[in-house]
Amino acid sequence: MSTNKGGGGGKKKKEVKKETKLGMGYKKDDNFGEWYSEVVVNSEMIEYYDISGCYILRPWAMEIWELLKEFFDSEIKKLKLKPYYFPLFVTENVLQKEKDHIEGFAPEVAWVTKSGKSDLEAPIAIRPTSETVMYPYFSKWIRSHRDLPLKCNQWCNVVRWEFSNPTPFIRSREFLWQEGHTVFATKEEADEEVLQILELYRRIYEEFLAVPVSKGRKSEMEKFAGGLYTTSVEAFIPNTGRGIQGATSHCLGQNFAKMFDITFENEKGERSMVWQNSWAYTTRSIGVMIMTHGDDKGLVLPPKVAPIQVIVIPVPFKDADTTAIKGACESAVYTLNQAGIRADLDARENYSPGWKYSQWEMKGVPLRIEIGPKDLANKQVRIVRRDNGTKVDIPSTDLVEQVRVLLDGIQVNLLETAKAKRDACIEIISTWDEFIAALNNKKLILAPWCDEEEVEKDVKARTKGELGAAKTLCTPFDQPDLPSGTVCFASGKPAQKWSFWGRSY
Repeated sequence: MSTNKGGGGGKKKKEVKKETKLGMGYKKDDNFGEWYSEVVVNSEMIEYYDISGCYILRPWAMEIWELLKEFFDSEIKKLKLKPYYFPLFVTENVLQKEKDHIEGFAPEVAWVTKSGKSDLEAPIAIRPTSETVMYPYFSKWIRSHRDLPLKCNQWCNVVRWEFSNPTPFIRSREFLWQEGHTVFATKEEADEEVLQILELYRRIYEEFLAVPVSKGRKSEMEKFAGGLYTTSVEAFIPNTGRGIQGATSHCLGQNFAKMFDITFENEKGERSMVWQNSWAYTTRSIGVMIMTHGDDKGLVLPPKVAPIQVIVIPVPFKDADTTAIKGACESAVYTLNQAGIRADLDARENYSPGWKYSQWEMKGVPLRIEIGPKDLANKQVRIVRRDNGTKVDIPSTDLVEQVRVLLDGIQVNLLETAKAKRDACIEIISTWDEFIAALNNKKLILAPWCDEEEVEKDVKARTKGELGAAKTLCTPFDQPDLPSGTVCFASGKPAQKWSFWGRSY
């Protein structure tokens, strides 16, 4: 349910497919686009597919998605969400029932027009989102106030076809997501849930992916097509100077209820219109994490989402007792696994320890444990952190306790480092000239705004170019003081609020 429509701006590029290899050919600060394309392949997150904009998600990516899913699913079940699965296809007349909604998605809808060699009687759309798929049935299932609230969630794929510059995880023609659709008797209940879900999205980004985000409200121009208002969590990528929408939680109001005749009989026996929400986050979240933490050696994974949190590597020197070393490694993995830590042993004999170090660094595993003859003799292990390269020798008896402390420290450090980098990019401006200078310096701009749609359109038009136009990212809930007499940076009219502006993915 992302409201993002535009690409990264600029001309349409042909997708260049990368091959998996060890080591990185590009540096993050020198050529971010090539670095990102290389890191997602070399770390075995994705494989390119023969249809542009479609990607094979490999286990290293899917296991991260499953860890996020496990957290989110358990949280929404506490809110009494029920699992559903609705069909992938939707008829043209149903899809077009809500005019603003379909206009917002029209360029991205993929259509099935043939069965074998025969033309279908009427084309069938593949869901770009499921409001129009679900809501005719909500109308059927909801009769009385006793049928409310109705709360459904589905984990599925969606297809959005029309765009340029496909980027793995960030902009793909098919992606995985969860979409929640809820129905209430009152606006108050709907408003409350919008923020409950938004807080869960913040937790996914900050507590799990260690990516700092701003919670806020989208402008009228950027809100979900056909909805009443949209809230979002917004991240920022300092290397490219672009904002990126992390997840959205929409209050749809009563618009869809009118279109699909979703009404209920209240306690007084009168017919009333329902209030609805929809909300989603996608596999894009994995791409935001990669962009935020990755470095010139490859991925850097936060421990909470790392499929393997600790990789144990035997380091046998010549004439060393390899059996004893391997036994100590197996014992370390067993001890860590028993304590609920995701640890694994790399016992491959056809690769050197140095080659293994590079591969697991590329894959972003938070901690590496090395055990050689000296470690065996001293009843210790050597632990190396992926995030900062720090090495420490610890007694084997303290293994679980020390590993837990280190993993927690890495999780905290990644968020704090990313937050410091993000915050260093925030620039508060008050004039158009300052705005343009900040935009060209890849800043996340906080500006006083009159909150008029025409002014936002004008800013978009005036900043259009090779790198893409600037737009509002969100109006943060955490509003700085707005002194009386403050004027809009773009129109000179009285400012109503502070909003984040910038280029975006």
